[in-house]
Amino acid sequence: MGLFNCNCRASCTGVAVVVSLLAGIIAAFLQVTGSITLTVPFLWVLFGIGVGFLAIVVVASALTRNHRSGCCPCTALSALLAGALGTILTALVLLGVDLPATSALAILLVGLLIGAFTLLLTASACLVRCLTGCGDVVNPCE
Repeated sequence: MGLFNCNCRASCTGVAVVVSLLAGIIAAFLQVTGSITLTVPFLWVLFGIGVGFLAIVVVASALTRNHRSGCCPCTALSALLAGALGTILTALVLLGVDLPATSALAILLVGLLIGAFTLLLTASACLVRCLTGCGDVVNPCE
């Protein structure tokens, strides 16, 4: 339960995971109804953002290697890495495989892509919040 409870309170990362799941489900539903379609340039942009975030996280983690924070930066970092890798991998699959937009696999992959991208963004906000000390707790649970 370390993902949803950090220092005896609700974790920002837990909220990020829930929001990402909801975004993925909504995107899959919108793909089913034909309200959204993902174009090839959009997939390339998401792929590039995922790779860029992964590179930035590597540099940032090397620079803040010894930084200790009151909240749980490791869970936020794990969620951010999962979001970046999920975005990269699902964008590559959607770019590499020609699927009809209404197929069940395409709908699932679109939901996974949007969910992973949302996790990437929300987890990065949680990580920044942790590293800046905004999540510090005066009296953490013992």
